[in-house]
Amino acid sequence: MDLKTAAALRRLRLVSAPEAVSFLLLLICSVLKRTTDFNAVPVMGMIHGVLFILYIVFWADAWNRTRWPLGRAALYAVLSVLPTGGFFAERKLAREGEAAVAAAREAEAGAGVSAA
Repeated sequence: MDLKTAAALRRLRLVSAPEAVSFLLLLICSVLKRTTDFNAVPVMGMIHGVLFILYIVFWADAWNRTRWPLGRAALYAVLSVLPTGGFFAERKLAREGEAAVAAAREAEAGAGVSAA
């Protein structure tokens, strides 16, 4: 895995949990708007919108760089529209990133042994 691919996965991973938190807070604000005089929906809506757009941009970049199969790319897209999906995406991306780094280190070690 090259550095740009690893960076794309890391960016997607880092934005997935805050996007999920903002979605949950937006849902809470929507309920509070209907049941009380508290109305933070415009502010939370803007915050969530920006984080969601970042998630989609980073998702597209990661998909382009990693060449995920359509099923995996669709899974990460669907997780972005579920209220707690970002937490699952973050955990899955962390495992995928760790596995990719381990594979790259093994390949690097194997190349160093064969070059010597």
